[in-house]
Amino acid sequence: MKSFHRWIGLVVTLLVSACTAPMVGQPANGMYSELAAKQGVANAQAGVRQVPAKTLPVPSVEVSSQVQGLIAGPYNPFFGSIPQTSGEWKTLINQRAKAAAAAIPAMKAKFNVSIEQTRIGGVNAYILTPATIGPNNRNRLLMHIHGGGYVFSPGEAGLAEAILMASMGGYKVVSVDYRMPPDHPYPAAMDDAMAVWKELIKTNDPRKMAVFGTSTGGAMVLALIHRAKAEKVALPAAIGPGTPWSDIARIGDTYETNEWVDNVLVTWDGWLGKAALLYANGRDLKDPQISPIYGDMSGFPPTILTSGTRDLFLSNTVRTHRKLRRAGVVSDLNVYEGMSHAQYIYSADAPETREAFTDIARFFDHFLGK
Repeated sequence: MKSFHRWIGLVVTLLVSACTAPMVGQPANGMYSELAAKQGVANAQAGVRQVPAKTLPVPSVEVSSQVQGLIAGPYNPFFGSIPQTSGEWKTLINQRAKAAAAAIPAMKAKFNVSIEQTRIGGVNAYILTPATIGPNNRNRLLMHIHGGGYVFSPGEAGLAEAILMASMGGYKVVSVDYRMPPDHPYPAAMDDAMAVWKELIKTNDPRKMAVFGTSTGGAMVLALIHRAKAEKVALPAAIGPGTPWSDIARIGDTYETNEWVDNVLVTWDGWLGKAALLYANGRDLKDPQISPIYGDMSGFPPTILTSGTRDLFLSNTVRTHRKLRRAGVVSDLNVYEGMSHAQYIYSADAPETREAFTDIARFFDHFLGK
């Protein structure tokens, strides 16, 4: 019996030693032990998670130099702007639109895409045609819904993503220049998107069409499918909602974990949340036409979603993917290391940009009729 007790004592001693020994890579000066003890106390009870303040290095493994530059960049200078009046909103919208539109001629030339302004279904729109359209895409058409928090990127300012898709995917693209707040809150944007879709399918086979967009555009793509289902309108063969604002309220884990980490959106509590309320115009933020995550996604077309690990909307994207999968919908999810919100659009020369749009184009190619 004494031998047994000695053996138990030896095992306990070894276990305690193993648990208290410093792990590989930990500082030997006791800093880790002090921090671990403090965090252990702070998180000893079930509930909210308490984390220490820390700095985040720029990831370099499997991340291009172009994207590293985006990740290391300062916050979007507009993130803290909170317009109080319609006039202040319009001033900010025009400032941002002027800067974005100024870059379009160079993008148009660089990617060899022609742009024609037109009206479709009574809505302002742009037709983008790449210099080269592959044989499989000659009878296909994509519809694009731009992002911008429901308030930004009017006119040509909203065409960057459409140019990238037209060129890299080899598709003809129609981009919808929908009406926006402060003058036109919900449902104006969705009315416009729906009007264009209904008009396009009069002369194009929806089985050879896809709809895509990022952020606000991604949410509107999802809401468009909800509305088309409700109105018994033909659906596209596939959709590509990138990092969709699928829950417009401050609901979702990464609204917290990626707050102040995402250097594009930064926080819901700046202009973003104010734009959400401006767009909703008093409607319930869980209305599926405002936050499409709350709608029935059964019967949705095959869907490809894109996000990044530092994206404030990563949870929106992940939740949407899960909702689609649970509804039996074919759904792909691409998440890029270190990227903040929609940064797969921000550097036209980044290999990740070409990879993202090539993946979306291939996904569409698989599901669209020829």
